[in-house]
Amino acid sequence: MRTEQVFAALRIDPLLPEWLLFALGALCLLALIPAVWRRARGWPWRAACFLALIAWLAGPRLVQETWETLPDIGLLVVDQSASMQIGNRAKLAEQAKDDVLAQAARLPDLEMQTVTVPEGGNAGTRLFTAIERALAAIPRGRLAGIIAITDGQAHDIPAAPRDGGPVNEAPLHVLLPAKGEETDRRLRVIEAPAWGIVGKPVTLRVAVDDLGGRDGASARLTIRRDGEASRTEPVVIGREHRIEIPITRAGPSVVELAVDPLPGEVSPINNRAVVAINGVRDRLRVLLVSGEPHSGERTWRRLLKADPAVDLVHFTILRPPEKDDMTPLNELALIAFPVRELFQVKLGEFDLIILDRFQNRGLLPLPYMRNIADHVANGGALLMSVGPEFVGSTSLAATPLAAAIPGRPMSRGVVEGGFRPQVTPLGARHPVTEGLRGANDPAKPGSEAAWGPWYRRVAPAETSGQVVMSAEDGTPLLALDRIGQGRAALLLSDQIWLWSRGHQGGGPQAELLRRVAHWLMQEPELEENALVAHAEGGQLRIERRSTDEAAPPPVRVTDPDGKEESVTLAPTAPGRATATRPATTPGVWQVSDGARTAYAAAGAANPPELADLRATATKLQPLARASQGGVHWLAESPDRASVPQLRRVEAGRDSSGGSWIGMQRRRDHVVTGITAVPLLPSWAALPLILGLAVLAWRREGR
Repeated sequence: MRTEQVFAALRIDPLLPEWLLFALGALCLLALIPAVWRRARGWPWRAACFLALIAWLAGPRLVQETWETLPDIGLLVVDQSASMQIGNRAKLAEQAKDDVLAQAARLPDLEMQTVTVPEGGNAGTRLFTAIERALAAIPRGRLAGIIAITDGQAHDIPAAPRDGGPVNEAPLHVLLPAKGEETDRRLRVIEAPAWGIVGKPVTLRVAVDDLGGRDGASARLTIRRDGEASRTEPVVIGREHRIEIPITRAGPSVVELAVDPLPGEVSPINNRAVVAINGVRDRLRVLLVSGEPHSGERTWRRLLKADPAVDLVHFTILRPPEKDDMTPLNELALIAFPVRELFQVKLGEFDLIILDRFQNRGLLPLPYMRNIADHVANGGALLMSVGPEFVGSTSLAATPLAAAIPGRPMSRGVVEGGFRPQVTPLGARHPVTEGLRGANDPAKPGSEAAWGPWYRRVAPAETSGQVVMSAEDGTPLLALDRIGQGRAALLLSDQIWLWSRGHQGGGPQAELLRRVAHWLMQEPELEENALVAHAEGGQLRIERRSTDEAAPPPVRVTDPDGKEESVTLAPTAPGRATATRPATTPGVWQVSDGARTAYAAAGAANPPELADLRATATKLQPLARASQGGVHWLAESPDRASVPQLRRVEAGRDSSGGSWIGMQRRRDHVVTGITAVPLLPSWAALPLILGLAVLAWRREGR
């Protein structure tokens, strides 16, 4: 601060109220008018006496103020958003900041405050938000100017220069860490569906833009899905391009798109994009064939009809074909059983076939049994719930369908008597049966299930695949097996309906059958041996599911730039191990455990920031000019910033030149003292008035 003495103008501090002072002046004027009219000799002295009296009563004072001049404040704004990390921008910005602060330190009447613009997430670069927040703590009368070190890509710029608000109260200078206007090619995803129907293609709408370049040229677009072989398509710059992506399976598919770089562009980061599409089944077509009527038949029907995504075709065999009791044909059934249509013509249309206590009584010819087995081997799904009919000469295990059944019954294998189903040690690690409500804990010997009992089961001579549930004596009860490209499940009891009736507490019948059906349909979330990767919020989450009791091996993580890293998984539950690591690089992340590979799509943490990577003056130049500021390029050389000279200028004058930037002098001050000096003190006013009155009297008395 600098102390200054300032004498203010004349200040009137009347000794009487203003109205009384004016009234006295009027009386004096009335007393003076007759003397002037008569041309009395002493009227000038009388007038001087009256003026002295009025002047004394008016109390004129000369005010002396003591000021302390305050230094002006400049605001230095440094952009540290994601786009400022490209190339050598961050280095040049740091050099420019140090240079500006060093120049400001040599100016005694200028203080420089520094504020940074952090990464803004999905909001982009909030440059002016940071400026207004900093200006809230700076008195407007001391603001000398604003210097912004940025690439010019701000996403909160006022719509018009006059809308700059506080920014227009001082010059805005923009320092750009580049040599000049740059070019950039970007791949823009216009529309990408989040899900698609299995068996049908989806359409992606994309566009390639050359920012700072020209439209109409062509570029090559590379398309890759889940690490498969890539394909290329030509695209026209500046025009929308459509891509057909077939959805071949349920679950997520990661599609990576990349366009060839533009020569001379600032960065290829935004030349690629990733899209995650979740494959879902439109409708689940289920064929349910019930053998002889029994108590559990309604349970199956209610379960399947309750799901709106299931198209159910249900047939119940009420009587064997060899039975003849002379019943009229019009009373036997509403329709004839369409054997050929179901098991030959339209068999491939069904996603899941359920045989509920169905037996070979000559209703289905053996070639049709072979058709079912072939359908499973080619990718179909078969669920069998069996009872006493599974034992004996009419058992389906004695037909060509045996190739698709994960078990064989014992002769006289029907076991009667109450028992509680148990989850096997393998079942505790299998997604179909892990965590079932009321299940026993296989890791604790003697642990019992809390659900209700069943009273009949079929003892198998042998089973294949994975046994996830058993009777209390360890006899297999639920076996799951892979048959070629398809899957089959065998439930060796027809008593699961007791759970749906709540018998002795019931059990998780609906949840268990839903999981079995989804596992048969090869839904990804029910895979027992799987590697899953998911990227969200800048984190890559890895999960490995396995029925193997051995410790999970480390996985190899490959980022979008091709860098590999070994990550150790931590067990979290039986059969499950997870790990989490940062995933800040946008693109396709690949995770492999040696046998399986998973892909995850990591989007940009700040999509607006990567939409345009150019350093440009076009966005901020109108606002800088409106505030009498300027725009300057810093990068005369790749490694050194060329910072304009910092000068002080008077308010209202041009604040920017070719090699300099100006900070205005605002001359704000604090008044530290006031001294008032009377111009006509009483000790001088009274003799003066009396003397003038005597002179007027003597003059007029002659």
